[in-house]
Amino acid sequence: MSRPSLARRDVHLRELMDDPDCDPQRLQTTLRRFGVVNRFVSGWDVLYRKRIRPMLQNQGGTGRILDVGSGGGDVIRRLSSLAEKDGFTVRWTGVDPDPRAYETSSAASPPNAQFLCTDAEAMWSTGERFDLVISNHVLHHLGADELTSFAEYSRRLSSGLVLHSDISRSRLAYGLYSAAILPVAPGTFLRVDGLRSIRRSYTPAELAATLGSPWRTSVPYPFRVLAEAPGSA
Repeated sequence: MSRPSLARRDVHLRELMDDPDCDPQRLQTTLRRFGVVNRFVSGWDVLYRKRIRPMLQNQGGTGRILDVGSGGGDVIRRLSSLAEKDGFTVRWTGVDPDPRAYETSSAASPPNAQFLCTDAEAMWSTGERFDLVISNHVLHHLGADELTSFAEYSRRLSSGLVLHSDISRSRLAYGLYSAAILPVAPGTFLRVDGLRSIRRSYTPAELAATLGSPWRTSVPYPFRVLAEAPGSA
């Protein structure tokens, strides 16, 4: 079977796990295995060393961090572990409007974290503000108008910095992921949805053009794109 064209974002693709009627067991297994997959492909250890650790050091080792679209909570669990090893005192909050993701994240929540079933806009209306707002694998789910709104609310929620990390679309990323995910894919949506995610993803140039100022895009890790901006809270 030939590979699909990756010249443009395939915005019409829908990931299987986004279907509210998808197999619940496969969904929960997928969410739990994200911790393994993201550890190797998402580059959050690198972002922690280069962005998050310096920020916390400048704030005396304390902070409040929000993960928007937190899914199964694996990014918070990993970052919380890294911050704890460095002796930092951080309060973590993860928000996701999908009750199925909320159920998974809440079942394995670190003692210094809370997970809420809500979204960025609703969170902003509560008056909550954070030192840092992050997201992982959210941007490729959004069209141009949705992305602009999401980016704006994430800035309103932050008094410091915003970091949105996602896949960078490329043929090489598609080919490597297709093969590398096979050992952990059985019983999950990881392979099908991961490949669809790549096809839906922005290239760095596309993301920069869509977001505009004050956002800055970079490639912090292979096959990744990072959108970064100061908060506006």
